[in-house]
Amino acid sequence: MKVTVVGAGAVGASCAEYIAIKDFASEVVLLDIKEGFAEGKAMDLMQTASLNGFDTKITGVTNDYTKTAGSDICVITSGIPRKPGMTREELIGINAGIVKTVSENLIANSPDTIIIVVSNPMDTMTYLVHKTSGLPKNRIIGMGGALDSARFKYRLAEALEAPISDVDGMVIGGHSDTGMVPLTAHATRNSIKVTEFLSEERLNQVKEDTKVGGATLTKLLGTSAWYAPGAAVSALVQAIACDQKKMFPCSALLEGEFGLSDLCIGVPVILGRNGIESIVEIELSDAEKAHMAASAEGVTKTNGLLDV
Repeated sequence: MKVTVVGAGAVGASCAEYIAIKDFASEVVLLDIKEGFAEGKAMDLMQTASLNGFDTKITGVTNDYTKTAGSDICVITSGIPRKPGMTREELIGINAGIVKTVSENLIANSPDTIIIVVSNPMDTMTYLVHKTSGLPKNRIIGMGGALDSARFKYRLAEALEAPISDVDGMVIGGHSDTGMVPLTAHATRNSIKVTEFLSEERLNQVKEDTKVGGATLTKLLGTSAWYAPGAAVSALVQAIACDQKKMFPCSALLEGEFGLSDLCIGVPVILGRNGIESIVEIELSDAEKAHMAASAEGVTKTNGLLDV
């Protein structure tokens, strides 16, 4: 199992680290355009191998896509991160060109790969890969919902004053501050709906805190977060590599599901060795349907800024 991560910045390096620590891949290739940067990150990570008990080989390369040949899964984290006050959508001009070039180079060397898109605006960048790569739709996945759901569960556990292992919940919709649809009515604490424990007012606060989860961290850190995004990517990669058939909310190309077409947006999917094995259509309330429709409208508007 060979995994390539393009972009050796904070998110890409965290992604490589978590994949290596889980020890399910034989090799992780870390690629960056900055001379020596990926090599340095890879060497630093390899020097943790004996301490963290993993045998995954991490290789760093500077812009040499031939070293990524034969990758089973490729992760695109490259592009500029958010600065305080920026929306994910404001990154589109620069990041679209980067993502298109990166995906073309990856597919030229690994035509059978599965691509996971992390670069923002994530739903639109995932759509761009669909429109320009020629890969089947099951092999192009946008990572947003897995991260947003992890942030949702963190906020739920905080509100419930419960261990996070007791909490389950999911966020669908667009990966944006306004587009996320946290499914509070479906969230549970050890199989009991959280509506049994939390007031509507408190749940609305959880929902709003979840939606601005990335912006909150960007304001605190001065740049985008990296630990949780890296962990979210590694969970998706592991589900595919180990054929786990796990359910995650991911950005997938819709063709009528949830009443939506010709866009990529976060919906529950089953991930396995073929990438997206299936899209799971769940029953939504009228309010959730309305939020999802508004989210889709926002994503479609951002897609319209693409030159494809």
